[in-house]
Amino acid sequence: MAIWWRGVRSAAEAANLPAAYSFGRSIRCLHQYETIQAIPREATGRRVSARDRTIGRIPAVVFTQSLLETDASKRGVSRKQLLTADRKQIKSIVDSVGLPFFCSTTFKLQVRAGQGSSSLVESGRVLPLKIHRDEESGKILNLVFVWANDGEQLKVDVPIVFKGLDDCPGLKKGGNLRSMRSTLKLLGPAEHIPSKIEVDVSKLDIADKVLMQEVEFHPSLKLLSKNETLPVCKIVATSPVKEPEAVQA
Repeated sequence: MAIWWRGVRSAAEAANLPAAYSFGRSIRCLHQYETIQAIPREATGRRVSARDRTIGRIPAVVFTQSLLETDASKRGVSRKQLLTADRKQIKSIVDSVGLPFFCSTTFKLQVRAGQGSSSLVESGRVLPLKIHRDEESGKILNLVFVWANDGEQLKVDVPIVFKGLDDCPGLKKGGNLRSMRSTLKLLGPAEHIPSKIEVDVSKLDIADKVLMQEVEFHPSLKLLSKNETLPVCKIVATSPVKEPEAVQA
């Protein structure tokens, strides 16, 4: 039994977004992680993939964003590559970034001619689309990436994290933070896709909430939601504990 972690769907048509400008509080992509090293693979199939895994390689594929467009008339020139990546390196990166944020973080990818080769075939930025893991062991079985070079328009499910919990008035009064959403779907240029979205709850009192339309992110990004007035989180009062009724003798 295996499971797929999904993190992004790409869009072929660029949205009419404003030019990027300084946005101090935006959460930017984490570019400090090491470059993913990969080599081409010519053959496919279960046996080939199983053999790759036995020698410490993870089968992977990189798509161009337009290949994932459901409307065939909008698809661009095919840019699909079959690769294998080093299992130890990928595991190290996933452990460092954290699995929930792996599929919303862009990485530099270098494709070498072969294992141990210094000849560079291709390089660019990629964003993980899916990570295929064994359900029992947790081992990574396959990876799917999308090219995410500057200017590429992507749809990404970005994880939400909450900050300001220690200063939240509602929590200090004994309330609880109720999270209504774990991610927000954003559309925008790859260079501005955040690995996470921070929602500040430091000023929320009991019954206060944060709406989707109130969440801050880079101005070049567009929130994809049919109803932006839905809440992301809310501070709820703790239900009082009922005292047991006295039993009369």
